[in-house]
Amino acid sequence: MANNNDIIKIKAIARHHGLFITLTGSLALLVIIWLSSFYWQQARLPLLFSVLAALVTIFIGLLKLAEPTYSLQLSPETLTFYHRYGRWQLPWQQIGNIHAVTNTFGITREELNYVGIKLNSIETIATSISLRLANRLIHEQKPLLHYCIKHQLIPLNQGVLNFSPYSMRDGSVLKGPMAAFLHHSAALEQALGAQLFISANSLNGSIDDFVHLANGYLTKARSAAIKSPR
Repeated sequence: MANNNDIIKIKAIARHHGLFITLTGSLALLVIIWLSSFYWQQARLPLLFSVLAALVTIFIGLLKLAEPTYSLQLSPETLTFYHRYGRWQLPWQQIGNIHAVTNTFGITREELNYVGIKLNSIETIATSISLRLANRLIHEQKPLLHYCIKHQLIPLNQGVLNFSPYSMRDGSVLKGPMAAFLHHSAALEQALGAQLFISANSLNGSIDDFVHLANGYLTKARSAAIKSPR
């Protein structure tokens, strides 16, 4: 984490060691190519397999490097999530609570690898998230929907991608991917009590540590709002 004037930036675990993995794969590929010039006829299959393994390593490293430098930024005014497909940004005043996502069935309490963000109004999402990211998150969060259906937290029909228009309180109607994301978020809210989710891969520590940190900012923002003159 980098702290500068009450702003904390978090670098995702998913980005860690990207340069090292890329360079390791590239060096391995060069060594394999050099060995192939001497032993291709004697060891064609092992060398071919090694080339493929090196290429996969390079690809994984490049994917890590393609991630944003920071995945999250917490400031006294806003919480911002960065993704290679865009971002969302929320004022703390629009956030109801931040919690680790769990589910209890019987006597078993299962912790999911997500932070849940409960908004004061689901419609906040429409003006806070980029369209590309909204469309991407629908697909990235399919495992969450499947989990909810499996444990009967939502009916099967709510797990189907829903592109029907979404009617806002002000009378406007959203269509396309944004409407689908709002339907998707509403279904997850019904099941898990949150509309936005941050994967553990976007953090650089434990979920509980981030929840504690974020709730500290949330509490301070609420206190500042109460003290500020109206």
